[in-house]
Amino acid sequence: MAARTWNAGGFGTNTSGSTFDVEQRLLKMRRLSRISRLMDTAVGIPGTRLRFGADSVLGLVPVVGDGAGALVGLYIVNEARRLGLPQDKLAKMIGNVAMDSIVGSVPLLGDLFDVYFKSHRRNVQIILDHFGVRPEELRPMR
Repeated sequence: MAARTWNAGGFGTNTSGSTFDVEQRLLKMRRLSRISRLMDTAVGIPGTRLRFGADSVLGLVPVVGDGAGALVGLYIVNEARRLGLPQDKLAKMIGNVAMDSIVGSVPLLGDLFDVYFKSHRRNVQIILDHFGVRPEELRPMR
């Protein structure tokens, strides 16, 4: 049986039996997914479908909060680059981070925007879609 290995276009087969790369990249995607959840949807408001995360809370601190959220967003983009995403997808991810940072820096309106525009989750979804990984594949086995 051929092992699943990683190639630039996603998953492929390799008869060498090496699954190290696949496991490493899945672990990286799992970590990015956890970071995006913490930043965008960690806390739910009871009785509603609204969820927010650290990005919304950090955004309450003028300038510094939005800058911190942007740094986390750029970390996710850099990890996507290291995973081998093409330039057009990286540009879209940078656009998401820029939109979140620019609109998020507007007092009050920006804080509401952060609750609805979840740039970190969008960017992780771009990574998962590129490699054909479903979010349930990132959940640890129990």
